[in-house]
Amino acid sequence: MQALRTNVQSLRGTIEVPGDKSISHRAVMLGAIARGTTTIAHFLTGEDCLSTIDCFRKMGVDIAQNGTDVVVKGNGIAGLLEPQEILNVGNSGTTTRLLLGILAGCSFHACLIGDESIAKRPMKRVTEPLRMMGARIDGRDGGNYTPISIRGGSLQPIHYTSPVASAQVKSAILLAGLMADGTTTVTEPIKSRDHTERMVRLFGGEVITNGLSVSVTGKQQLRGADIYVPGDISSAAFFLVAGAIVPNSEIVLKNVGLNPTRTGMIDVLQQMGADLTIENIRNAETEPLGDITIRTSKLKAVEIGGALIPRLIDEIPIIALLATQAEGTTVIKDASELKVKETNRIDTVVSELRKLGAEIEATEDGMRIYGKTALKAKEAIVDSYGDHRIGMMLAIAACITEGTVSLKRSEAIAVSYPTFFEHLQVLC
Repeated sequence: MQALRTNVQSLRGTIEVPGDKSISHRAVMLGAIARGTTTIAHFLTGEDCLSTIDCFRKMGVDIAQNGTDVVVKGNGIAGLLEPQEILNVGNSGTTTRLLLGILAGCSFHACLIGDESIAKRPMKRVTEPLRMMGARIDGRDGGNYTPISIRGGSLQPIHYTSPVASAQVKSAILLAGLMADGTTTVTEPIKSRDHTERMVRLFGGEVITNGLSVSVTGKQQLRGADIYVPGDISSAAFFLVAGAIVPNSEIVLKNVGLNPTRTGMIDVLQQMGADLTIENIRNAETEPLGDITIRTSKLKAVEIGGALIPRLIDEIPIIALLATQAEGTTVIKDASELKVKETNRIDTVVSELRKLGAEIEATEDGMRIYGKTALKAKEAIVDSYGDHRIGMMLAIAACITEGTVSLKRSEAIAVSYPTFFEHLQVLC
């Protein structure tokens, strides 16, 4: 149990949030199946990304890590070796789903297992299309839940129409497609984040994007690359909201990733009237980044849904907190994907924010938040339920809460932001 800082009077200063989790995962994975040396700077050293490194080391890949600098020595997809141990993905859904895509192209056998949370997260959304390509997969509930066993090799290309807009589903199929005989295409209902497509190109591969469809041709040879990982906008989101809702605040966030498929959080803040500026934008062709300044703001309610949801799905817990400080009723809809994250984030956000006095209710595919509401608690005990984003959201909520707040399972935050509390202390 961790006592949280409450009734904060201002937040001021400059920080650089950790590297993007999605990009860090993919940099290691593609570096492992490319030929040559890949250097990764500003790598996220959170537990999820370390699980990815561990899995590839168990398949014989030479990976050296020195803080946030990582060097991967790849020998191509054929250089991966059958693991002598079970591959433990920890709490990482990204590791699980994308690794299955790579293993689908390997003729050896592997078994994946994770923690209690991963054991509840559905995997059929990737195992079904991978089976269509020829991978042999088994596990609980027909391969829907870990532990999952896979033997790949001899993949056939498919044109897969995904029922959900999910970068993990798309990426798993595209990674398998890199090893199939022919061209593999994924079509989504709404465009999801495109880190995999951008990074395959950075490694010298070809990816064709046509509207909502993305295609790769198999048997391409990827080459090692030098990668700088921008700050994770999903991590920056917590301090963007903190800067907007804590009185007398001004926070500068350096080198934040500004990939257009990820900047829904920026759009929402601007629509709500936040005092936000972005400067020094660069690297537009690979992974754009820039510096963001946020100040205490007078906010108004908005409706969030449709094509915006895939661009901010991970930020919805902190957006719910933001909405408690906006004038009017904020509606979040079309977000049923939140039910299959580390927790059912709809129910968890609602239950935990209510403990602090928020007026919020769950709907079938989102939530409704009534603002502006002063948060108060005599001796509240809130719980992350092992979900890093819920934990960070509650720590920021405590900043504007009158009373005392303690957080159960605060250690979950280390999954994506090991230095979160240190950065909060710097700003206070």
